[in-house]
Amino acid sequence: MSYSDYLQLDAILDAQQPRSPAHGEMLFIVQHQTSELWMKLMLHELHAAMADALGSAFKKLARVSKIMEQLVHAWDVLATMTPSEYSALQPFLGSSSGFQSAQYRCIEFALGNKNAAMLAPHAHRPDLLARRGLDVPASHTDRDWQRGYAENEAVERAWLTVYRDPKRYWDPYQLGEELTDLENAFRLWRFRHVTTVERIIGFKRGTGGTQGVGYLRRMLDGALLPEIWKLRTDW
Repeated sequence: MSYSDYLQLDAILDAQQPRSPAHGEMLFIVQHQTSELWMKLMLHELHAAMADALGSAFKKLARVSKIMEQLVHAWDVLATMTPSEYSALQPFLGSSSGFQSAQYRCIEFALGNKNAAMLAPHAHRPDLLARRGLDVPASHTDRDWQRGYAENEAVERAWLTVYRDPKRYWDPYQLGEELTDLENAFRLWRFRHVTTVERIIGFKRGTGGTQGVGYLRRMLDGALLPEIWKLRTDW
Protein backbone atom coordinates (compact mmCIF):
# COMPACT_ATOMS: atom_id res chain seq x y z
CA MET A 1 0.00 0.00 0.00
CA SER A 2 1.42 3.37 -1.03
CA TYR A 3 1.19 6.75 0.69
CA SER A 4 -1.38 7.84 -1.88
CA ASP A 5 -3.44 4.69 -1.44
CA TYR A 6 -3.52 4.97 2.35
CA LEU A 7 -4.64 8.63 2.27
CA GLN A 8 -6.91 8.14 -0.76
CA LEU A 9 -5.27 11.16 -2.33
CA ASP A 10 -6.77 10.56 -5.76
CA ALA A 11 -10.27 11.02 -4.33
CA ILE A 12 -9.28 13.98 -2.17
CA LEU A 13 -7.33 15.85 -4.85
CA ASP A 14 -10.05 15.24 -7.45
CA ALA A 15 -12.69 16.72 -5.13
CA GLN A 16 -11.95 20.31 -6.22
CA GLN A 17 -14.24 21.03 -9.14
CA PRO A 18 -14.42 24.79 -9.83
CA ARG A 19 -17.62 25.93 -11.50
CA SER A 20 -16.34 29.30 -12.70
CA PRO A 21 -13.35 30.51 -14.74
CA ALA A 22 -12.28 32.62 -11.72
CA HIS A 23 -8.74 31.91 -10.53
CA GLY A 24 -9.71 32.48 -6.88
CA GLU A 25 -12.32 29.74 -6.78
CA MET A 26 -9.69 27.07 -6.07
CA LEU A 27 -8.72 28.98 -2.93
CA PHE A 28 -12.38 29.23 -1.91
CA ILE A 29 -12.98 25.50 -2.38
CA VAL A 30 -9.80 24.30 -0.68
CA GLN A 31 -10.35 26.64 2.26
CA HIS A 32 -13.80 25.22 2.95
CA GLN A 33 -12.95 21.59 2.24
CA THR A 34 -9.96 21.62 4.59
CA SER A 35 -12.06 23.35 7.25
CA GLU A 36 -14.63 20.58 6.99
CA LEU A 37 -11.87 17.98 7.44
CA TRP A 38 -10.64 19.74 10.59
CA MET A 39 -14.22 19.90 11.86
CA LYS A 40 -14.58 16.17 11.25
CA LEU A 41 -11.59 15.62 13.52
CA MET A 42 -13.03 18.03 16.10
CA LEU A 43 -16.25 16.04 16.29
CA HIS A 44 -14.26 12.80 16.52
CA GLU A 45 -12.38 14.20 19.53
CA LEU A 46 -15.41 15.83 21.18
CA HIS A 47 -17.51 12.68 21.02
CA ALA A 48 -14.65 10.64 22.45
CA ALA A 49 -14.09 13.19 25.23
CA MET A 50 -17.74 12.92 26.28
CA ALA A 51 -17.38 9.15 26.69
CA ASP A 52 -13.90 9.02 28.24
CA ALA A 53 -12.59 9.26 31.78
CA LEU A 54 -11.49 12.77 32.69
CA GLY A 55 -7.78 12.18 32.20
CA SER A 56 -8.25 11.14 28.60
CA ALA A 57 -10.95 13.76 28.04
CA PHE A 58 -8.60 16.58 29.05
CA LYS A 59 -6.13 15.62 26.34
CA LYS A 60 -8.84 15.40 23.71
CA LEU A 61 -10.28 18.80 24.67
CA ALA A 62 -6.80 20.31 24.46
CA ARG A 63 -6.49 18.82 20.97
CA VAL A 64 -9.83 20.35 19.96
CA SER A 65 -8.59 23.77 21.09
CA LYS A 66 -5.51 23.36 18.89
CA ILE A 67 -7.71 22.39 15.95
CA MET A 68 -9.72 25.57 16.51
CA GLU A 69 -6.46 27.55 16.42
CA GLN A 70 -5.69 25.91 13.09
CA LEU A 71 -9.10 26.98 11.79
CA VAL A 72 -8.52 30.53 13.06
CA HIS A 73 -5.28 30.79 11.06
CA ALA A 74 -6.99 29.39 7.98
CA TRP A 75 -8.81 32.73 7.70
CA ASP A 76 -5.41 34.33 7.03
CA VAL A 77 -5.34 32.55 3.69
CA LEU A 78 -8.93 33.30 2.66
CA ALA A 79 -8.43 36.95 3.65
CA THR A 80 -6.04 37.28 0.70
CA MET A 81 -9.11 37.07 -1.58
CA THR A 82 -10.05 40.52 -2.87
CA PRO A 83 -13.60 41.82 -3.41
CA SER A 84 -13.17 41.60 -7.18
CA GLU A 85 -11.96 38.00 -6.96
CA TYR A 86 -14.96 37.01 -4.87
CA SER A 87 -17.37 38.86 -7.16
CA ALA A 88 -16.06 36.83 -10.08
CA LEU A 89 -17.04 33.52 -8.51
CA GLN A 90 -20.10 34.44 -6.43
CA PRO A 91 -22.65 33.98 -9.24
CA PHE A 92 -21.50 30.36 -9.59
CA LEU A 93 -22.09 29.48 -5.92
CA GLY A 94 -25.85 29.20 -6.31
CA SER A 95 -27.68 28.77 -3.02
CA SER A 96 -24.72 27.15 -1.26
CA SER A 97 -23.49 28.75 1.96
CA GLY A 98 -21.18 27.96 4.85
CA PHE A 99 -24.27 28.53 6.99
CA GLN A 100 -25.37 25.09 5.78
CA SER A 101 -22.37 23.26 7.26
CA ALA A 102 -23.86 20.34 9.19
CA GLN A 103 -20.56 19.62 10.94
CA TYR A 104 -20.29 23.17 12.24
CA ARG A 105 -23.81 22.88 13.67
CA CYS A 106 -22.90 19.57 15.28
CA ILE A 107 -19.90 21.22 16.95
CA GLU A 108 -22.06 24.03 18.31
CA PHE A 109 -24.63 21.52 19.54
CA ALA A 110 -21.94 19.43 21.22
CA LEU A 111 -20.73 22.56 23.03
CA GLY A 112 -24.25 23.39 24.24
CA ASN A 113 -25.34 26.00 21.69
CA LYS A 114 -28.41 24.10 20.51
CA ASN A 115 -31.07 25.39 18.14
CA ALA A 116 -33.58 22.79 16.99
CA ALA A 117 -34.37 24.85 13.93
CA MET A 118 -30.78 24.41 12.72
CA LEU A 119 -30.11 20.75 13.39
CA ALA A 120 -31.75 17.65 14.81
CA PRO A 121 -31.15 17.53 18.57
CA HIS A 122 -28.10 15.86 20.05
CA ALA A 123 -27.89 14.03 23.35
CA HIS A 124 -25.41 15.23 25.95
CA ARG A 125 -23.62 13.71 28.90
CA PRO A 126 -24.62 14.22 32.59
CA ASP A 127 -23.21 17.20 34.44
CA LEU A 128 -19.76 16.60 35.96
CA LEU A 129 -20.22 19.11 38.81
CA ALA A 130 -23.19 17.25 40.28
CA ARG A 131 -21.31 13.95 40.09
CA ARG A 132 -18.57 15.52 42.19
CA GLY A 133 -20.96 16.41 45.00
CA LEU A 134 -21.43 20.08 44.09
CA ASP A 135 -24.84 21.69 44.40
CA VAL A 136 -26.20 21.84 40.86
CA PRO A 137 -29.98 22.16 40.41
CA ALA A 138 -31.85 19.20 38.95
CA SER A 139 -33.17 21.53 36.26
CA HIS A 140 -29.64 21.51 34.79
CA THR A 141 -28.70 17.85 35.31
CA ASP A 142 -32.00 16.22 34.36
CA ARG A 143 -33.37 18.37 31.58
CA ASP A 144 -34.37 18.25 27.94
CA TRP A 145 -30.93 18.03 26.27
CA GLN A 146 -32.49 18.85 22.93
CA ARG A 147 -33.01 22.45 24.01
CA GLY A 148 -30.47 25.23 24.20
CA TYR A 149 -28.67 25.85 27.48
CA ALA A 150 -29.97 28.55 29.85
CA GLU A 151 -27.56 30.30 32.22
CA ASN A 152 -28.15 29.47 35.89
CA GLU A 153 -26.88 31.18 39.06
CA ALA A 154 -26.66 27.91 40.99
CA VAL A 155 -24.43 26.43 38.31
CA GLU A 156 -22.19 29.47 38.52
CA ARG A 157 -21.99 29.11 42.31
CA ALA A 158 -20.88 25.51 41.83
CA TRP A 159 -18.14 26.62 39.46
CA LEU A 160 -17.12 29.34 41.93
CA THR A 161 -16.76 26.67 44.60
CA VAL A 162 -14.45 24.75 42.27
CA TYR A 163 -12.34 27.78 41.34
CA ARG A 164 -11.98 28.93 44.93
CA ASP A 165 -10.60 25.57 46.02
CA PRO A 166 -8.84 24.04 42.99
CA LYS A 167 -6.75 21.63 45.06
CA ARG A 168 -9.89 19.98 46.40
CA TYR A 169 -11.73 20.02 43.07
CA TRP A 170 -8.78 19.62 40.73
CA ASP A 171 -10.52 17.54 38.05
CA PRO A 172 -13.49 19.88 37.52
CA TYR A 173 -11.12 22.85 37.83
CA GLN A 174 -8.94 21.49 35.04
CA LEU A 175 -12.06 20.71 33.01
CA GLY A 176 -13.22 24.31 33.45
CA GLU A 177 -9.91 25.60 32.13
CA GLU A 178 -9.87 23.20 29.19
CA LEU A 179 -13.40 24.33 28.27
CA THR A 180 -12.36 27.98 28.64
CA ASP A 181 -9.42 27.40 26.29
CA LEU A 182 -11.79 25.82 23.79
CA GLU A 183 -14.32 28.63 23.87
CA ASN A 184 -11.54 31.20 23.68
CA ALA A 185 -10.35 29.62 20.42
CA PHE A 186 -13.96 29.38 19.22
CA ARG A 187 -14.47 33.10 19.84
CA LEU A 188 -11.30 33.93 17.91
CA TRP A 189 -12.58 31.82 15.01
CA ARG A 190 -15.89 33.69 15.00
CA PHE A 191 -14.10 37.04 15.08
CA ARG A 192 -11.77 36.15 12.21
CA HIS A 193 -14.78 34.84 10.28
CA VAL A 194 -16.70 38.11 10.51
CA THR A 195 -13.67 40.30 9.78
CA THR A 196 -12.70 38.19 6.76
CA VAL A 197 -16.24 38.30 5.35
CA GLU A 198 -16.44 42.08 5.90
CA ARG A 199 -13.05 42.52 4.24
CA ILE A 200 -14.18 40.62 1.14
CA ILE A 201 -17.86 41.59 0.68
CA GLY A 202 -18.50 44.39 3.18
CA PHE A 203 -22.12 44.41 4.35
CA LYS A 204 -23.61 42.79 1.25
CA ARG A 205 -25.61 39.62 1.72
CA GLY A 206 -23.54 36.46 1.98
CA THR A 207 -23.55 33.29 -0.10
CA GLY A 208 -26.93 31.64 -0.44
CA GLY A 209 -28.65 34.92 0.48
CA THR A 210 -27.54 34.80 4.13
CA GLN A 211 -27.36 38.00 6.18
CA GLY A 212 -23.58 38.06 6.06
CA VAL A 213 -21.69 40.34 8.44
CA GLY A 214 -24.80 41.41 10.38
CA TYR A 215 -25.58 37.84 11.41
CA LEU A 216 -21.96 36.97 12.14
CA ARG A 217 -21.54 40.00 14.40
CA ARG A 218 -24.55 38.98 16.46
CA MET A 219 -22.97 35.57 16.97
CA LEU A 220 -19.91 37.20 18.57
CA ASP A 221 -21.91 37.97 21.72
CA GLY A 222 -23.04 34.39 22.36
CA ALA A 223 -21.25 32.53 25.18
CA LEU A 224 -21.09 28.75 25.05
CA LEU A 225 -20.12 28.47 28.73
CA PRO A 226 -21.70 31.52 30.37
CA GLU A 227 -21.13 30.57 34.03
CA ILE A 228 -17.43 29.83 33.54
CA TRP A 229 -16.93 33.28 32.03
CA LYS A 230 -19.17 35.11 34.49
CA LEU A 231 -17.35 33.74 37.53
CA ARG A 232 -14.32 35.81 36.46
CA THR A 233 -16.36 38.91 37.29
CA ASP A 234 -18.11 37.50 40.37
CA TRP A 235 -14.93 36.05 41.91
